[in-house]
Amino acid sequence: MADDARSRRSGVFGSYAAIGDSFTEGVGDPGPDGLYVGWADRLAILLADQLPVTGETTDLVHGDFRYANLAVRGRLLDQIVAEQIPRAKRMAPDLVTFCAGGNDIIRPGTDPDDVAERFERAVADLTGAVGTVMVTTGFDTRGVPVLRHLRGKIATYTAHVRSIADRYDCPVLDLWSLRSVQDRRAWDSDRLHLSPEGHTRVALRAAQVLGLDVPADPDQTWPPQPPRGTFEVRRDDIHWAREHLVPWIGRRLRGESSGDQVVAKRPDLLPLKH
Repeated sequence: MADDARSRRSGVFGSYAAIGDSFTEGVGDPGPDGLYVGWADRLAILLADQLPVTGETTDLVHGDFRYANLAVRGRLLDQIVAEQIPRAKRMAPDLVTFCAGGNDIIRPGTDPDDVAERFERAVADLTGAVGTVMVTTGFDTRGVPVLRHLRGKIATYTAHVRSIADRYDCPVLDLWSLRSVQDRRAWDSDRLHLSPEGHTRVALRAAQVLGLDVPADPDQTWPPQPPRGTFEVRRDDIHWAREHLVPWIGRRLRGESSGDQVVAKRPDLLPLKH
């Protein structure tokens, strides 16, 4: 059975490649260099910290650990399969995280059963070429206004992903059960992507699934905050619609993607420095 228990031990990973869309690219978690950070980069640091550190203390290199992030925002499942999986297979890393299908699921008229069939073919292809493949479920979107109405489709796809993981013995990063990301502070202002703290909590849960000791509990309760009034909620909704919803609809009408001019931020397996 697929194991998402926090006691899973898969050994030490010397290399890691992340494939996927905006979630894995790290949208919502901006870094100082203009690129996004995100949960996968944060997981890479946690994995690298399991290895001895070499090099100058001002430019730490984590032993022989190597990391690639091939994810590009806006990518559909078939694009990820065509563009990223062949590259990941050539790299043959110890670990691949594979999160895909979300952009397909949120499109009107898509069938989660069909998306899952294509996802399974990709998992079968990957597991024959790399060490460990971690797959990722969808979030429970009951508290996400823009995605709440898609909860049934996302739940169906999530059930498929867990079944596929069972068949191919893949560890599962189960985001549906991660209660802490139900808080609105786990989400970016666009209400579609995680905030830096949300990405951090996902990275911690991913590390737990792989059997690492983590520095904090990803499901730690958020600190209390004062209730918001009706005026504040309405003001935020108007700002969100103007800044995020209208541009998103415009791109859909024009047949554009947020990732049309974007390339992978870390396309090769390179030593991880920080």
